[in-house]
Amino acid sequence: MEITPDNKLKKLIVVGDRVLIKPLKPEEKTASGLFLPPGVEEKEKVRQGYIIKAGPGYPIPVPTDEDEAWRGREEKVKYIPLQAKEGDLAIFLQNASTEVMYQNEKYFIVPQSAILMLEREEDF
Repeated sequence: MEITPDNKLKKLIVVGDRVLIKPLKPEEKTASGLFLPPGVEEKEKVRQGYIIKAGPGYPIPVPTDEDEAWRGREEKVKYIPLQAKEGDLAIFLQNASTEVMYQNEKYFIVPQSAILMLEREEDF
């Protein structure tokens, strides 16, 4: 498969309870008018951006039944899904995130615990 600008992020896998966020510039705002004033971003280290990819969630430990040797070994990991979803606008704490550059664009890898609020466009 050829990597194009449209699908360049498809090969990235976000791990665990983290999300990949494309940050908005301070002057940008959403269609509904949600934006943070520049002073908040500078002082409080609060950022906003759109979630590009989300991890599978919090892993649930698999119970070990070592005394039942007849059972097949299934190593399927189960996850508690994240509340954040791809396409959501997230307001998050910059101090808890990791800034990364990928193909000359800036992204943040953010644990779900650092996300303060989500805005989701849903069709009702």
